[in-house]
Amino acid sequence: MRPDYVWHKSYKAAVLETEDIKLGEYIRVAKGAIDKRLWEMQMDHGGTLEERLAITDALGGLNVLRRELEKRFQDTDSNKA
Repeated sequence: MRPDYVWHKSYKAAVLETEDIKLGEYIRVAKGAIDKRLWEMQMDHGGTLEERLAITDALGGLNVLRRELEKRFQDTDSNKA
């Protein structure tokens, strides 16, 4: 069973969001929560290897979401021209 990381709730909210208008903000919130946790881990050398790997995966997932969102907005702008 995977532990419940403090940043995971905001990451999950971003992954599950279906409205493009809200998705950008959810991605920013999740990235901020992950960045905060990484900073905490650097300060006290805490965290586990499992959490570090989960963060790596989550950041990759957020990058995919961000690129897809940007692509959809570019496609929308192209269709308006």
